[in-house]
Amino acid sequence: MYFEEKIFNKAHLAKQFVEQATYEECRFENCDFSSHDLSATRFIECEFVECNLSNIKMFDVVFNNVRFIGSKMFGMQFERCNNLLLSVGFKECKLKHSSFYGVDLKNTIFEDSDLTSADFTKANLQNAKFLNCELSQAIFFYTDLQGCNFSSSYNYSLDPEDNKIRKAVFGIPDVLGLLAKYDIIIK
Repeated sequence: MYFEEKIFNKAHLAKQFVEQATYEECRFENCDFSSHDLSATRFIECEFVECNLSNIKMFDVVFNNVRFIGSKMFGMQFERCNNLLLSVGFKECKLKHSSFYGVDLKNTIFEDSDLTSADFTKANLQNAKFLNCELSQAIFFYTDLQGCNFSSSYNYSLDPEDNKIRKAVFGIPDVLGLLAKYDIIIK
């Protein structure tokens, strides 16, 4: 099935939403998808506003030019998406414990979002922007962070020896998170 330019809200979701369909230029407002199986569903140029997508099953989901705003997205596993067309942006989202393992997120914008314990292992974050984001316990391991902007984000800790950080931008005082592994005291 195919849906274009439709608005789905909490009241209409149960009646109109069809799994494994294609949604183009649709807007989802205050919808609860938590623990749903959205596998093989396609979202093209869609917006999710104030939605709960926590723990959804997302094998081969397409998120092409999709924006998430004010949404709860705990435990999402983006590596299970169709990465060929993956293009996303996040504003004021709660992405705690989400995984972006090996995902290509070049130029992605994360704005005012909580990424506590998110896993970016082996992800490509070239030229991504983390604008005012909480990054405590986020994992960056063999991650490409070249040109990435962390200047206004906080509580990050990453090892410059295990990640590509050429031309990345960091802010003071949180840049000290690059020295965390050395267990040194800085006054």
